[in-house]
Amino acid sequence: MANPAVVSLEAPRLSLSSMAREASGVLELPRLALSAASLRNEPRGDGSRVIVVPGFGADDRSTWLLRQFLNQLGHDARGWGRGLNRGPVPDSIEAIGELVEGLDEPVSLVGWSLGGTIAREVARDVPQRVRRVVTFGSPVIGGPKYTTVAGIASQQGWDLDEIEAAVEERKRTPLRVPVTAIYSRRDGVVAWQACIDPEGSGPIEHVEVEATHLGLGFSADVYRLVARRLAARPEPA
Repeated sequence: MANPAVVSLEAPRLSLSSMAREASGVLELPRLALSAASLRNEPRGDGSRVIVVPGFGADDRSTWLLRQFLNQLGHDARGWGRGLNRGPVPDSIEAIGELVEGLDEPVSLVGWSLGGTIAREVARDVPQRVRRVVTFGSPVIGGPKYTTVAGIASQQGWDLDEIEAAVEERKRTPLRVPVTAIYSRRDGVVAWQACIDPEGSGPIEHVEVEATHLGLGFSADVYRLVARRLAARPEPA
């Protein structure tokens, strides 16, 4: 049975206007450059490891600027090191979970789009190894069902209802790690409503910004939020 909280949700429709709007996300790059001086004043990191997970179909090159920014602030930001993020998602969750379990201390996870979904689920599985999670443009409802990937996924034989049910099943284990979910109503790839966590439990914070899905990865507002959340110390349990 469909989750009543998402009955009205629909995947964003691909059109020339929506593609043009998403392409305008590259305008975030000059804005980011103009914000460079103020971004250097963001809170400093303490040298702890941060793993940044790219979105669907992307690799570590897509998060290079964000990682450079975080490293300049004193974090130890690394890519996920698994090439293109194409799935299967359960395999990626397991692999990153094993990676963080093998490190000397807990890490923070940052993820763009599908990368954020993976980061959240790693934190769900091994909360003792994750300090906090920051996501942007990441669907937490329905998997790919409410994204522009839905049509292609269906044509390739993916059972979107089955994936949605699996996503809901995982929520039986509540999140215990602080999560900041950044979303935008201008997102033309992921329905913004699908980025709002309906779990109603766990330390989850939602923050809205103005950017396209592509632009989220180069938004000065997103970079500020990531830096501030990573520098914050989790409150004692």
